[in-house]
Amino acid sequence: MKEFYAVIAITIFAVISPGADFAIVTKNSYLYGRSIGVLTSIGIALGVLVHVAYTLIGIQLILKVAPNFLEVIKYIGACYLVYLGYKTFTQSAVTAASNSPNIGGGRAFRNGFFTNALNPKTTLFVISTFTQIVSVATPQWVLISYGAFMSFTHFAWFALVALLFSQQALRAKMLAKQVAINRVIGVVLALLGLVLLLSNLP
Repeated sequence: MKEFYAVIAITIFAVISPGADFAIVTKNSYLYGRSIGVLTSIGIALGVLVHVAYTLIGIQLILKVAPNFLEVIKYIGACYLVYLGYKTFTQSAVTAASNSPNIGGGRAFRNGFFTNALNPKTTLFVISTFTQIVSVATPQWVLISYGAFMSFTHFAWFALVALLFSQQALRAKMLAKQVAINRVIGVVLALLGLVLLLSNLP
């Protein structure tokens, strides 16, 4: 039972801590509306399952086959965050009156999915939870349930973030200052990427 409560507590704290996921959901929600924000959240939730999948398959086995797996993920993730930051920083203004977002649901989903699936923070969170907190005697179905809980918690939290930042009154205020907000979000994303990139350099 202690293991169960530990997984819940660690997952909640990991999810609500600000980072790239929060930044991309905030941006997509206030710029393009609720449905785009929620689709971004779904992408994030499924991105978590990528980390769960390779952890359950056996991270040791993966590292034997591809010793540089984690390093490659870190570099790709860092570069992706820098790219997202640049695109956000240089993005042109979206008109508040537009009812149709100028990014599709597929792109919103991909934003969320790749931001999380390539996020070393989530990699470390999932691997450390399954290797340090969860017992080796824990049944496979329980491990899968933990992974599903992690994914659902990410979706629930970021869907709430999407609902908050897509509220009409708040959205209108943010759209009025969207160039400045986009630049702040862009800088945050790019800095997160650069910190990850520099931390991996010898």
